Amino acid sequence: MAQREAELDGVLVALADPTRRAVVTRLGRGPATVGDLARPFPMTLPSFMKHVRTLEHHGLIRTSKSGRVRTCELDRARLDVVAHWLDEQRQVWEGRTDRLERFVTDSEEHS
Repeated sequence: MAQREAELDGVLVALADPTRRAVVTRLGRGPATVGDLARPFPMTLPSFMKHVRTLEHHGLIRTSKSGRVRTCELDRARLDVVAHWLDEQRQVWEGRTDRLERFVTDSEEHS
C-alpha cells in the first residue's frame, strides 16, 4: 500500500506542472523529439529538460536516444495509477450520495 501511495504521489507531482501536463497531452498523440516538444514553450532547452527528466523519473514517459536526437514516448500504463485512485474516490463518493439519497427518500416517505 505504501508503494502504491508513493507512486501516486510521484505521478501527481509530475502532473502538477502545466508544462509537464502539456507534454503528456502532446505525447498522447504519439512519440516526439525533445526539440519538437520544447518548441512551443518560452524556456531554454536545459530548463525544458528538467521537465522531461521529472516525467521520466516518475515513469510517465520513456526516452531513447539515436545519435543526437532524444525521442520521448508516453507510458500510458503509468496513468493507470491516477485512474485507479480516481475510480476509488468516485466509488466512495457515489456510495455516500447513494446513502444520502436513500436517507432523504426514506425520510420523505415516512413524513
